[in-house]
Amino acid sequence: MLSIRPELPADAAGIHFLTEAAFRNAPHSSRTEQHIVDALRERGELSISLVAEEAGQLVGHVALSPVSVQDDSQGWFGLGPISVLPQQQGRGVGTALMRAVIEALRKRGARGCVLLGEPAYYGRFGFRAVPDLVLPGVPAAYFQALCLQPPMAQGEVRYSPAFDVVA
Repeated sequence: MLSIRPELPADAAGIHFLTEAAFRNAPHSSRTEQHIVDALRERGELSISLVAEEAGQLVGHVALSPVSVQDDSQGWFGLGPISVLPQQQGRGVGTALMRAVIEALRKRGARGCVLLGEPAYYGRFGFRAVPDLVLPGVPAAYFQALCLQPPMAQGEVRYSPAFDVVA
């Protein structure tokens, strides 16, 4: 049975492994996602870090970190990376992680969340492209936001420097 829980200190190596495996053959990947999670953790910027576990094995992970928005909106977070072991993909693990992390954001009183991802997938969780909220250098349709407490943030979004890690 699948369970979702907060990351524990002992999970770090398993999260690194499953994140690397999840993105190993992904065409859109920079192959640095596991290092981004490690860097966020080292910087103390993993605001929410949830793991999916089945039969004692980590099968998925999602990270949330604070983002800054040009209009100085507070309480906004960036979702990602979200990782599911390749052999577990298509079984609802990602959906369970998404639902759990959105609920965790609501409980925290977050204003909203942004992510870079496939519109058809993330749209079903309420994410949508917002013309006035931008991440430079990426196709606008793939940068999406979920506003939990209006008003919607506006302007350029900046992620943690942890996202610039190369290895």
